[in-house]
Amino acid sequence: MERSTKLKYLLFIAITTIVAVVAVNLYSTSRGGEASGAEEVEEPAPIPLNHLLDNSMCDIQETKKFDAAILRFMRYWGIRGGSFALMRNDSLLYAKGYGFSNTADSTICEVKNIFRVASVSKLITAVAIMHLQETGQLSTQDTVFGEEGILNDTLFLHYRDKNIKKITVEHLLRHTSGFSNPHGDAAFNMELVARYLGKPLPLSMDDMVYYATRLKLRAKPGGWYHYSNLGYIILSKVIEKVSGISYETYIKDSILAPMGCYDIHLANNYSEGFRENEVDYYEVKEAEPVPAYDGSDTLVMKSHGGNDVHGLYGAGGWVASPVELLKLVSAINKCPGREDFLTPESIDFMTPYGKNAKPAGWASSSSKFWLRSGSMAGTSALIKAQKDGYSWVFISNSSSWNGPGLARQMNREITKALMRVKKWPETDLFELSQATT
Repeated sequence: MERSTKLKYLLFIAITTIVAVVAVNLYSTSRGGEASGAEEVEEPAPIPLNHLLDNSMCDIQETKKFDAAILRFMRYWGIRGGSFALMRNDSLLYAKGYGFSNTADSTICEVKNIFRVASVSKLITAVAIMHLQETGQLSTQDTVFGEEGILNDTLFLHYRDKNIKKITVEHLLRHTSGFSNPHGDAAFNMELVARYLGKPLPLSMDDMVYYATRLKLRAKPGGWYHYSNLGYIILSKVIEKVSGISYETYIKDSILAPMGCYDIHLANNYSEGFRENEVDYYEVKEAEPVPAYDGSDTLVMKSHGGNDVHGLYGAGGWVASPVELLKLVSAINKCPGREDFLTPESIDFMTPYGKNAKPAGWASSSSKFWLRSGSMAGTSALIKAQKDGYSWVFISNSSSWNGPGLARQMNREITKALMRVKKWPETDLFELSQATT
């Protein structure tokens, strides 16, 4: 066969094959996908912003003094690894990891790393509650317990104190529900709670809510302020009951994904269950092993199975990176740079200020800034949203002897360190994620 004839023949075969494939696909589509081998092609999952960034992108001369100040702070407090991110008017200016995410193999801490954020989780939970109110699924004035309450399941109707029927969603958000702590902080004393209930470990979310109904309130709801992890575990159950799906699924699909946050998850307790880009956790050298959270005879460190971190849910159970937490902040801060996820009224509800102000989700709110801190064995975290347009997050993979006090030191030292930078980069690292989604 001559060369020209052979090429024509091969071209004919190729065209015939293409036409046949197209015809089969068109037929399959017209038949609703009944043809053999026809499957819907799933869109690829969005790439989280923290996976698109690395330390080298913010390795610039203008911030050398700031970086040095952060490292000095970490050395002084024995922090093995940490991560920082800075935003101005909803533009991400700076993101960098410091120290080690894992000291065993000297893995450098990077922007992609995620950390347990402890009580910073309460901010996520509060945003979800406000969104449920905005979509008409609940009101912050709804009562939580009793026959007319949100949690009117039979399991929760045998309450010890009749005043529990007066607790509203708002009371739980603002820590004014009146719950007492006869067994210490229930979230971190689950062994005692299990004994009181006569139940085996580990305890479920329902177990913790049932425990709340067996308590005698220390004060009438709405008055006395007392910080309550138990209250935010109850709010996690409220979210499940109202939404009809699991707490984690609702938060991820209805709150975080619309904001562009794709690498925030509920924590796992043992290192075997840590995410691939999750840091390891380090306690003070004096820390001693404790019984495992699941009731086994094993002695473990609190940060590696001693605390039921996963079981904290909306009170303290999330892992996240600073850059994605700033994405969350940019959606609830009323800055002009980005459309907010919540209405101005909801944001104002969460951030009152004054002598007797009791924020919802945030730890404190004033005319100058909002703060949300978190601390537990092996981690400490802080979000600071300033009214001058700057917001920042720092998270460490180490705890210190002064516990929650480390967050206060973070605030003081990082605020001072920020003043060492005369000019931050004119950039918006958030745009990287928008370009890939």
